[in-house]
Amino acid sequence: MAAVAQCVRGALRPRLRNLLILPTCFCLRTSPRLLCVATQQKNTGQNLEEDQSQSQNEQKVEPSSAEKMLTEEKAKLEEQLKEVTDKYKRALADAENVRQRSQKLVEEAKLYGIQSFCKDLLEVADILEKATESVPKEEIKDENPHLKSLYEGLVMTEVQIQKVFKKHGLLRLNPVGAKFDPYEHEALFHAPMEGKEPGTIALVSKIGYKLHGRTLRPALVGVVKDA
Repeated sequence: MAAVAQCVRGALRPRLRNLLILPTCFCLRTSPRLLCVATQQKNTGQNLEEDQSQSQNEQKVEPSSAEKMLTEEKAKLEEQLKEVTDKYKRALADAENVRQRSQKLVEEAKLYGIQSFCKDLLEVADILEKATESVPKEEIKDENPHLKSLYEGLVMTEVQIQKVFKKHGLLRLNPVGAKFDPYEHEALFHAPMEGKEPGTIALVSKIGYKLHGRTLRPALVGVVKDA
C-alpha cells in the first residue's frame, strides 16, 4: 500500500506543478492587455474632462440669448435716459430764460409803465415853462403885486413838477452847446454860426426828457454846420 501511494504521488506531482505554474503564466501573459485597457480608460476619462472643461469655457465665452437681450435692453435704456436728461436740461434752460425775461418785463413795467402818463404831463410842464418865460421881467415889481404873485406861483409850480419828475426818474434834456446825439436830439435845422463848432447844438426849441435813461422825448434842436 505504501508503495502504491508513493507511485500515485509521483505521478500527480508534475501535474500539480503545471497547475500552479499555469495561473502565473496566464497572469503574466494577460497583464499587458489589462494595462492597455486601463490606460485607454484613463485617457478616455481625461478626454471627457477636457471636453467638459472646453464646453464650459465656450459657454462662458459665448453669452446666452438672455444675456444678449439684457445687454440690448440696457443699451436702449441708457439711450432713453440720455435723451430724457437732455430734454430735462433744455426744459430747465428754457424755464430759466422765461423766468429771466418775465422778471425783466416786470422790472421794465415798473420803470416804464408810467411813460404814457409822463408824456401827458410833459405838455403841462411845457405850458408852465412858456408861461413863466412870457412874463416880462421888468413888470415883476411890487407895484404889480398880482402879476408878481402869479409869476411866483408859476415858478414854484414848475419847480415842484420838476422835483416830482426827478423823483420818478424823469430828467430834462437841455443840450445847448453839447454834441448832437440822434438818440437824444431831433434836428429841426442846420445852419452855420460863427464861433460855434460844427456838429454842436446852438438852439433848443423844445426841451427833451429821459425816463430812467431811456429817451422819452427827444429835444428839438438847431445844429451848427460848416460854413
